[in-house]
Amino acid sequence: MFMKCFRWPAALLPLCLPLILHAQTPPADSLGLEQLQRIALERNHDVRVSALAEESAAAAVTSAAAAPNPMLTLQTMNINPGLGVGAGSLRSKTVDSSVRIDQLLERGGKRGLRRDGAQHQEEGAREDVREARRQLRLAVSQAYYDALAAGERQAILGETAQLYQRTVDVAQTQRKAGDLSPADVARLQVEALRASNDALQARSEVARARQALALLTGMDSRQAQLPLADGWPAMVAAGTLAQDGPAGAGSDAAIARRPDVMAAQARVAAAASAHKLALAARTRDVSVGVQAEHYPASAGNPQGSGNSFGISLQVPLFLRYQYDGEIRSAQAALDLAQENLEQARIVARAELERAALDVRSNGERLQRIDDSLLPAARKSAQAAEFAYQHGALPIADVLDVRRSYRAVQLDALAARNDYAKALAAWQASFPSASLERTTP
Repeated sequence: MFMKCFRWPAALLPLCLPLILHAQTPPADSLGLEQLQRIALERNHDVRVSALAEESAAAAVTSAAAAPNPMLTLQTMNINPGLGVGAGSLRSKTVDSSVRIDQLLERGGKRGLRRDGAQHQEEGAREDVREARRQLRLAVSQAYYDALAAGERQAILGETAQLYQRTVDVAQTQRKAGDLSPADVARLQVEALRASNDALQARSEVARARQALALLTGMDSRQAQLPLADGWPAMVAAGTLAQDGPAGAGSDAAIARRPDVMAAQARVAAAASAHKLALAARTRDVSVGVQAEHYPASAGNPQGSGNSFGISLQVPLFLRYQYDGEIRSAQAALDLAQENLEQARIVARAELERAALDVRSNGERLQRIDDSLLPAARKSAQAAEFAYQHGALPIADVLDVRRSYRAVQLDALAARNDYAKALAAWQASFPSASLERTTP
């Protein structure tokens, strides 16, 4: 199809282009995390702005590397209205005409320093783009897991509401048969209404989480309602954190490779080049000029000299000012860039350590819930339901057990969400980590 479009007339290309794009982007019936991250990177405004800043920095490199242009001067002098300009052709007129070209010659390596500084600024802008992409991928991961947790919370509360409604229906039958008091039925109805309200609130939380995910990725309302394809990430071993985390030997190198640190490092190099350029301003630039002059003589004006040539050399004299202000300002900018670099390193290290601590603590919490608390709560709830169905447990006790089991389920879901978000933050703050995200 693509090759046929090139053989068709140009007028038919707009008709063929949608088919090409449709073939390259097959429709999806679910939303995966990596897919959403790719979509966000293509559509996010902040990433686009960073890319435009990089383009501007690249254009500045071209400007900084350019040598000064020569200056052409055309001049006519010694026009005497009293004596006139004489007869004859324009070239024979008694006027002094000259053609002059001046060229500024920069000394002290100024052109190279300007180019180096602009290249370092371009490098910093390029790292800013990487940092914007890193932050966006992290934000999409956080929003994705929030949406996943909101969906599972809705399912838990929806099942709880249905359980209470079925219990109310059975209780109504038991009340008519005289096996259950009206007070117990009323108590069940209150719990059922509370569970129904919780389910409605969970539905609203799902809508808000999906909206936040759509805003980050630029999806429309229909795409935002597609099911989430990926589940929760698998837990990583504690040895992985100990080896690659802040206690590992590679953490300093990992911090140095972070985009925000590399951007700060590039700006230190750019500030150093600017400081050298300010110092180089004390090296005098010279301007060389060559001139051709035509001043014909005539009977009325015998002062003409015919054709003559000349050269000139201009050198600035630093008698009153030697660029002390520019040098001092460049030194202050260099000191500021170095402080920003040190701050970026401190923030990166703190973020890495905090992320590793969050992964470890949330992992231990999730492990305890999955291994002991959740199974015990499930077993207790099953036993209570069995006892209630056989008349061995009063309604008040079974309601307490249900509330406890639902709280444990929600705690487990919150712990799973916290662990997934902490793991995503740890992976984003530690570029050398190469963990594969799997679905249990």
